[in-house]
Amino acid sequence: MVLTLLCKDLCVLHLCYQCFPCAFPAARRGRRCCDLAKAMLLGGPQPLCGLDHELPVITETQEETELIFCYSQVQIKTAKQRVVMASLYLGTGLLEQELVDCLEETLEKSLQAKGSSNLRVSILLDYTRGSRGRKNSRTMLIPLLQRFPEQVRVSLFHTPNLRGLLRLLIPERFNETIGLQHIKVYLFDDNVILSGANLSDLYFTNRQDRYVLLQDSPEIADFFTELVDAIGDVSLQLQRDDTVQMLEGMVHPYQGDKVAYCEIANRRVMEVISSARTRQELLHAKTFHSSQQGSSVLSQQGSQASGALKPEPDTWIYPLIQMKPFGIQIDEMVTETLLTEAERDARIYLTTGYFNLTQAYMDLILGTRAEYRILLAAPEVNGFFGAKGVAGAIPAAYVYIEHQFYSEVCYLQQQQRVQLQEYSRAGWTFHAKGLWLYLAGSDLPCLTLIGSPNFGYRSVHRDLEAQVAIVTENKALQQQLHREQEQLYLCSGVVSSSTFEQPNRYVKLWVKLVTPLIKNFF
Repeated sequence: MVLTLLCKDLCVLHLCYQCFPCAFPAARRGRRCCDLAKAMLLGGPQPLCGLDHELPVITETQEETELIFCYSQVQIKTAKQRVVMASLYLGTGLLEQELVDCLEETLEKSLQAKGSSNLRVSILLDYTRGSRGRKNSRTMLIPLLQRFPEQVRVSLFHTPNLRGLLRLLIPERFNETIGLQHIKVYLFDDNVILSGANLSDLYFTNRQDRYVLLQDSPEIADFFTELVDAIGDVSLQLQRDDTVQMLEGMVHPYQGDKVAYCEIANRRVMEVISSARTRQELLHAKTFHSSQQGSSVLSQQGSQASGALKPEPDTWIYPLIQMKPFGIQIDEMVTETLLTEAERDARIYLTTGYFNLTQAYMDLILGTRAEYRILLAAPEVNGFFGAKGVAGAIPAAYVYIEHQFYSEVCYLQQQQRVQLQEYSRAGWTFHAKGLWLYLAGSDLPCLTLIGSPNFGYRSVHRDLEAQVAIVTENKALQQQLHREQEQLYLCSGVVSSSTFEQPNRYVKLWVKLVTPLIKNFF
């Protein structure tokens, strides 16, 4: 396996990377940094694997965003078994069309090579966002369904909360505020990219985001394939004539019984999580405990099994899933634990493209002992900056939320401990999200969160989200994570009282009045 964090220098790290158990190892004398980090996760998710492997983080220049696009094309062209893509939407520009053409070319070659191909393509998008406009994600993908009906599946998730009169009355432009499929996973055979970026030309050119590539990682690839399949099973299936229908026997998300639908969805997703946990327990028993446990499976393998033993890993990966509509709150629980348990003098760097933290997260940040450096978007790099109509006021609403939080920090005299920084970069927008944990006395992070959640109300309560916690004591990887964090924060300025006196921070009265009423929708 190879864990590759895509960074400015695009270095490739070789780490020891191996599957890990459901229980944490006993903390050693003196407690290593990742013993502490893993202790914060105790009782939450199980590590999907431990690492001795390879990681790239990309803090992008324009050339590096283009590299992500090129890498995806190469991976599609060389895929033999599976291409799995989960995103909010697929854009309709020239670059997105190139990706679709690349999929078509690869599928065609796979058929010509074998007559009947093993290659399967599964794409999961959000129904509301993917159906917007005359030319949309659906129309981009229909040619693939028409030409390769046995190999291609396109699933469109529709939130069960958008139904009835609400669904009829709310305008198309705003129906996505009720809830979305927000997971971003791009998977090619056993190579997995986790990100907060969508399949859109904006993200391939001048929209700042984060990416992590896990190469030759069958366990992780299997997990996210099964997760996307599970969500796909409870989603609308795009047909060749641009209609949609549910799988036979499946409750409809907005026409059927809501409680029954959510129970089925919960069961499908939890089956994936339970299955992954079971596989990891078995693999851990084979890998680490054959000599102590005398496993019957390993005893049959004899000396061959003992020769396959691997060293203890120095990096662990935990999948964090958040699907509040289905009653699944793993990511929320872990994030709250990290914020609660971070010790005095520990530093947490937290970044979000849309600063609208839940009240619980804000209370923890303001009430705990760690130092916080929170990176958020300046108004001019907000994705809604310059939008027409009501959407054009969204950056001002974020300024208002930011000002309120900053005022609370000042009221509690926490300015030294909790610091806000605004990302600003000419010609770019900001969409990066995640967290880096530096334990007390350490100049390098031992943990990062990377994926789709924004730490806001929507991420916690409305949308489907997924990210991973990467816990590491590998110095080379820690240094690369540190460089990624530094490069992101390099384009920022510290927020002070004078920040809100600038002309571009003026917030109209109606925005101030409306924001408390609608902040739970964005």
